[in-house]
Amino acid sequence: MRLAEIFERAIGRDAPLEFRVFDGSRAGDPDSPVRVVVRSPLAMSHLASAPGELGLARAYVSGTLDIDGDMYTALASMSAATLEGIPAKLRLEMAMRLGAYRLWWPTRRPAAESRLHGRKHSRARDRDAISHHYDVSNRFYAWILGPSMAYTCAVYPDTDSSLEEAQWTKHDLVARKLGLESGMRLLDVGCGWGGMVMHAARHYGVRALGVTLSRKQAEWGQKAIAEAGLTELAEIRHLDYRDVEENGFDAVSSIGLTEHIGKAQLGEYFRSLHDKLRPGGRLLNHCITRPDDAQPATVGGFLNRYVFPDGELESPGVLMSAMHDNGFEVRHGENIREHYAKTLETWCANLDEHWDDAVREVGMDRARVWRLYMAGSRLGFERNSVQLHQMLGVRLEGTESHMPLRPTW
Repeated sequence: MRLAEIFERAIGRDAPLEFRVFDGSRAGDPDSPVRVVVRSPLAMSHLASAPGELGLARAYVSGTLDIDGDMYTALASMSAATLEGIPAKLRLEMAMRLGAYRLWWPTRRPAAESRLHGRKHSRARDRDAISHHYDVSNRFYAWILGPSMAYTCAVYPDTDSSLEEAQWTKHDLVARKLGLESGMRLLDVGCGWGGMVMHAARHYGVRALGVTLSRKQAEWGQKAIAEAGLTELAEIRHLDYRDVEENGFDAVSSIGLTEHIGKAQLGEYFRSLHDKLRPGGRLLNHCITRPDDAQPATVGGFLNRYVFPDGELESPGVLMSAMHDNGFEVRHGENIREHYAKTLETWCANLDEHWDDAVREVGMDRARVWRLYMAGSRLGFERNSVQLHQMLGVRLEGTESHMPLRPTW
């Protein structure tokens, strides 16, 4: 059997893709707008030696396998079985064929793969995990995210709204759920480049403090605050949320941080945020979740090695229970996963538009990681493999919630 046919079996015979392999063999649909090009025996070695999507990711990130055409279309066309694992019999057959090329399993993994050390979710390891993903290049992120520099799910008021309109709407939705008013104090944990901090200060007259473990984010955010003339109201610190000394905040926003906390630390996390609030203060927790508890919470494979090391996705039920068990009364929740699919669609288009610049800025390996993970994430939100939940909790004052009878946002 030709190598292209073996690779077609590994990806999925019914996939509307064309396969071209280094030995000159071809398989699949020759009229497909998307082509899988296997440039080296190392690609097949990666696929045969690593479980599930990790082998495919290593082959693509290393450049031994290419996707000619739209990455999202390619991933949507692949068999679901491909992402779960190559059957043992087929892996053995691939290994036997590779023997003809005198090649054994590759020992060098792509440089973009994370290599964390120490106890999981220790402060030092958390810093390294955050740095791996966020301390890449502010210029690189600006090309992908656009002027808002918001690296979390936007909220689209209309299907044809721009990304900037949707990110503004997201920040304003959070502000209204928190009931922000002039003179209030907001703590934004995991603040990124400061979008929520500046929105609260500029549009609501709130004194806002943001904290992030990414030094590059903090430096960029502080500069943006100064340029916007918001230094009297807004501040960003390069700091662990657990080390914030102030308390008595009127509101806390956590937008895209919970995914990095870990299930075992959820109680400490929510208790810490509860204790930062005054009685009657509100928390808005915005994070990626998994649809149910049938699968492990720990992010595995490609995402763990290349994108979000040590990441964990909990179900909405687990998060709600953790909030209730640590002092909050949950008053509202909603799932906006379709909005994240639209957000990622635009991010992917932005990366494609700036592809050559991105490669020069962060290197081919890193650019390929982002191209693969964002397209795959878009597909995940569309197919309900992952969700995005906002949950609003309040620290009661006795038995009083100080919430309106019906939502005002």
